[in-house]
Amino acid sequence: MLIRILALCFLWWLSCPFEIVAADRITGKSFATRSEVIATQGMAATSQPLATQVALDILKQGGSAVDAAIGANAALALMEPTSNGIGGDLFAIVWDPITERLHGLNASGRSPRALTKSKLAELGHAEKIPIYGVHSVSIPGCIDGWFELHDKFGKLSMQEILGPTIRYAREGHPVSELIAFYWDRSVRGRGKRDDMPGFMETFAPGGTAPAKGDIWKNPALANTLEALATEGRSVFYEGRIAQVMARFLRAHGGLHSVEDFARHTSEWVDPVSTNYRGWDVWELPPNGQGIAALQILNILEPYDLASYGFGSLEHIHLFLEAKKLAYEDRAAYYGDPAFSKTPVDFLISKAYAEDRRKQISMERAGKNYDPGVLRHGDTIYLATADSEGMMVSLIQSNFYGFGSGVCVPELGFGFQNRGSSFVMDSGHANEYAPGKRPFHTIIPCFVTEDGKPLIAYGVMGGDMQPQGHVQIVLNMKDFGMNLQEAGDAPRIHHTGSTNFFEDNRAMEDGGEVNLEDGFSMEVRRDLELMGHRLETAIGPFGGYQAIMRDPETGVYYGASESRKDGHAAGY
Repeated sequence: MLIRILALCFLWWLSCPFEIVAADRITGKSFATRSEVIATQGMAATSQPLATQVALDILKQGGSAVDAAIGANAALALMEPTSNGIGGDLFAIVWDPITERLHGLNASGRSPRALTKSKLAELGHAEKIPIYGVHSVSIPGCIDGWFELHDKFGKLSMQEILGPTIRYAREGHPVSELIAFYWDRSVRGRGKRDDMPGFMETFAPGGTAPAKGDIWKNPALANTLEALATEGRSVFYEGRIAQVMARFLRAHGGLHSVEDFARHTSEWVDPVSTNYRGWDVWELPPNGQGIAALQILNILEPYDLASYGFGSLEHIHLFLEAKKLAYEDRAAYYGDPAFSKTPVDFLISKAYAEDRRKQISMERAGKNYDPGVLRHGDTIYLATADSEGMMVSLIQSNFYGFGSGVCVPELGFGFQNRGSSFVMDSGHANEYAPGKRPFHTIIPCFVTEDGKPLIAYGVMGGDMQPQGHVQIVLNMKDFGMNLQEAGDAPRIHHTGSTNFFEDNRAMEDGGEVNLEDGFSMEVRRDLELMGHRLETAIGPFGGYQAIMRDPETGVYYGASESRKDGHAAGY
């Protein structure tokens, strides 16, 4: 009998897929929902499968990685309006194989020049700009970002790049599952609000959101994209579309002018980096929050995280404390550099990290940290790569779901609500001012090694983004995960307050810790004994796409996690 049982066990072992056995043997614990995608000629990773295919088609036509990124972003503006759209802002990091360097683009918009703090006070908003409505609308920078990227790195015409999305907008596409869920939730929450003119007409013309599998068409957006493809950037910022936007906003109480749109410019910036165990991790400087990820990595680098192990008490505790320290600086010092000088080099220095690290206790959770003392002196992410070695890390957003909720039905899109990120505190780096770019949450990331491009990646989700950027690096560099596992592994999220829109301010009583399923109950218990306040949350953990290039062979590896509808694909 015993021999028969052993024989059955042996036969069962033989029937197990070898890949699963091998994965567990190599990594100890495999979190991957699937294997990495591997290709040589091109790769795209987005949060919607049809958008990924649009990007691949553009690459196959001879388009550059930038062409593919613009095409995918346009498709997502149609297919995932719950997270992004042409009424929002854009940031990108591009590896150019010709110059062999990274180029950063800040395509974020500014507040209207006629809207002053005194005017906001007259309107009843002396303490805070509303989350929704016309006063939360800053000038959208996405379209200017597309044309800046295209002018510098594009190969195909804008007609060829935007053509697939124009056809989808006219003929329709089936709505995917997760997007349908968030679409329905937004419509239910916003449908009866009177500060969101045009929202229902634009995104729920029948009174309800499209369900999974429903065919969604947006002919008004098709017309707008067609005008951009044939008439160029100027139609949006100086021509008839600018006039329609300004007129609509003013009709509903806004103070935006055609001149505000005409004066918009994007900015090419130099990415900044820190070295973490041999990897150079690159972010864009403020007005975004990317350098928070670099600060966290600097604080964590001396700790032997690999020996502690993924999901250990030490791993989670040290990550949380490093995040708290970095985010106190984020709350105090990050803002539009045209208005306040953020000491970036100092904040991301190893010496500053060493000084901040001294405040961490290995026994107790920190309840309150002060910002460091300075020495003077819902979002989409996508990645693309082409056969010539160009790689693009691009992120674009409405900010909060559908953004402000203010939509122009005849144009087929709504405006972001980035203006609600400003604070009214006098002297604050992110204090509201006319013509100023607000603090931004959306950040692309790039990793190089020995001066060669390695990984273009991003993690979506508000204040989760720097936290997610760090966790991807830790998962790969310290815990030995591959590109897919690094994104699928359970995540840690810390928030400084219960209100998302207040989380760019100081931590309150240690903040809240959200842990995804996959961390042990013993570790959760021990974290609480150390003073961490664990809460249950669904959804703040973000989404992830990534492309990795083998520096020796040029082979691309793609990853896209299971928290979103999308996938990675190559050819």
